[in-house]
Amino acid sequence: MACLTSMIEPLRAANEIAGCTAFKWRIVSETGARVASSAQVVFDPDVTLAEAGDIDYLFLLSSPAANFSDRKSAEGQLRRLARHGTAVGGVSGGVFPLARTGLLDGHDVSVHWCYAAAFTQEFPELRMRDDVIVFDHPRYTVSGAAASFDLMLSFIEERLGAEVATEVACWFQHPVVRGRGVRQKTPTLRRDSTADLLPAPVARAVDILNRHVSEPIAVEDLAETVGVSSRQLERQFKKATGQSPSRYYRMLRMKAARQLVLYSREPIPRIAAAVGYETVAPLVRHYRDEFGLNPAEDREKINRFRVEDNRPVPSA
Repeated sequence: MACLTSMIEPLRAANEIAGCTAFKWRIVSETGARVASSAQVVFDPDVTLAEAGDIDYLFLLSSPAANFSDRKSAEGQLRRLARHGTAVGGVSGGVFPLARTGLLDGHDVSVHWCYAAAFTQEFPELRMRDDVIVFDHPRYTVSGAAASFDLMLSFIEERLGAEVATEVACWFQHPVVRGRGVRQKTPTLRRDSTADLLPAPVARAVDILNRHVSEPIAVEDLAETVGVSSRQLERQFKKATGQSPSRYYRMLRMKAARQLVLYSREPIPRIAAAVGYETVAPLVRHYRDEFGLNPAEDREKINRFRVEDNRPVPSA
């Protein structure tokens, strides 16, 4: 819902400021049936996917687990639109069903950091980037709701000029307009900090840890790689993040594991291997310590709302 309204509202405001209908939009669903957001706010589509012809842009918005009720037909419709000149994109979890169509093959893709492990697992051949917006002609991929607002501001500036785009941003108290090439901010364990604000040795260490989730790296090797002693790294890491490197690393691996538990159909043993565990037992123990329940319980809990027998209920 936030992604959808973050795209519509700036365009509505731009029309009002400019005094003309510079932008039009329609809400599309596969069958034309109403669609409930994850907040259980219901939207009534204007057209079905099959009726969505003659449009400049089509963006998919969904959860990562969403599937079409008739996948072959729906994906065929999306490919038809792309062939006829529609720029097709995905926002947040919507990049998953878009990738399943094959329309992102050969393109760079923006993926929200909270979905990165699940996306890499399902689409290892795609080039994932942590930019907030990626435009790899003619595909747009957007990491989340705020980034959707930024993309719409760029459309407004292109159509109506910088003054209108700036006024729209001010209407919504949107102080920083991010364009292409801006990387996502990811939180550290401290709530008042993001990864880009860390001291240089700690930031390099965090980057290395993120790239070695499936291949565990020892703290001693990490310290040597970033050019400080293990004691210095421990001290700087604790000061910057509130946690030791090893505790921080385990948190990263557990977050990656949880993405796979919630947004993939991988069995638990394969998830354990994907985040660097040789056996399931330590994964289950650390997962429970981090989230208060084991992976199977966590998957069952979310499945009550989203899937039956771990098969996504049609929701797109």
